[in-house]
Amino acid sequence: MSNIAWEAPFCGEGNNCFRIGTDSSGNAYIAVSGAEDHYLTDSREALRALIRDIKAGKADHLL
Repeated sequence: MSNIAWEAPFCGEGNNCFRIGTDSSGNAYIAVSGAEDHYLTDSREALRALIRDIKAGKADHLL
């Protein structure tokens, strides 16, 4: 398994914090902060789109 470089946690108001990570192979990861050993992986662009929607309030219920 590749080493994942995790970014600082992003925390919404009153919601769980999550973290985004990447590896040297170009994969992107998302996990709840503190539970980075249980993550989802996808392309960087797919996770960017998810995060943009969350930040725009379109997917607030996912957190």
